Amino acid sequence: MKTPRRKPKNKSAAPQGGPLTRLRDGIDGIDSELIDLLNRRADLVHEIGEIKRTVGSPIYVPEREEQLLRSLVRRSKGRLGAGPIRAIYREIMSASLALEKDLAIACLGPEGTWSHQAARNKFGASVRYIPLPTIRDVFKEVEKNRADYGVVPIENSTEGAVNHTLDLFGESNLRICAQIHLRIEHNLVARIPRDRVRRIISHPQVLGQCRQWLQQYAVGIPLLESDSTSQAAATAARSEDTAAITGVAAAEIYDLRILEANIQDSGDNTTRFLVIGHTTSRPTGHDKTSLTFSICDRPGALYSALRPFQKLALNLSKIESRPSKRKAWEYVFFVDIEGHAEDAPVAAALEELRRHCSYFKVLGSYPNAGE
Repeated sequence: MKTPRRKPKNKSAAPQGGPLTRLRDGIDGIDSELIDLLNRRADLVHEIGEIKRTVGSPIYVPEREEQLLRSLVRRSKGRLGAGPIRAIYREIMSASLALEKDLAIACLGPEGTWSHQAARNKFGASVRYIPLPTIRDVFKEVEKNRADYGVVPIENSTEGAVNHTLDLFGESNLRICAQIHLRIEHNLVARIPRDRVRRIISHPQVLGQCRQWLQQYAVGIPLLESDSTSQAAATAARSEDTAAITGVAAAEIYDLRILEANIQDSGDNTTRFLVIGHTTSRPTGHDKTSLTFSICDRPGALYSALRPFQKLALNLSKIESRPSKRKAWEYVFFVDIEGHAEDAPVAAALEELRRHCSYFKVLGSYPNAGE
């Protein structure tokens, strides 16, 4: 008779009543307290929402959000750093926004684009997203109140300004109320093996951001342009010979394999997005103001227009120019200033600048936060 073989011990199993069990019991107890506290917080949020609806106040208040996040980061004395704290509370606040209103956010679609991901990073998973085919459509959706806010790209750290967005700000009365910084990592993805790739498709800016890799590893392969990285992924998903350059989110949505990861030229490739709505933000003490203007055509006009900022020691963090489209060789300038339009030095500089301008508009002031 054979001796019964003993079952091997499960080395990963914790001894009954051991230190691991006690620690897990402690976590369970804290989680129960957290759920109770989150529900109490949700009750308070609901009451605030009722008051806001009564008095007609906006549901989303970017300056209050940023002040709360900064306060929580300052108060944290434990292991959690600023990034995890912001990520956790982003979802808590997203759930709160959904309790107060069916908040709708327009962004450049389809689902899985960098604009969609930036919007998710800002507003969380609990609100409703409206992916749209063009940046102009995002502006229109907010202008017509079919969306509460829109998210649009404004500049990339390697490719520069998104000119179409700049032009639309000149046409629209919408205001900037927040900004988002999103780290961009591009990947070559496809449903086919690498050696069967005969074409590569992506958004024109993305192709530009991967220029060095393409010149070295995709010599002779035609490059096709698409309206978005997500649309490029959809094309690759239907093709027997085409790869796309896109992000991980779009690759997952369209069930594509990552053939090469992080092929962007710059290791610090970041795109800045703006949140647009009908109102701007109140001061937080750490803000940025964006404006656009045209100046009279005379020698030294731009120097004279910008001199007030130098006199008042105000930092101009960005300046771009675009053809005005109203008159040949007339240009519109887009400027970002550190500070809020209601801050006394900024208000004084803007008033002096206005006197030099044939056209002048403050696009908005908003928290100067890097997400």
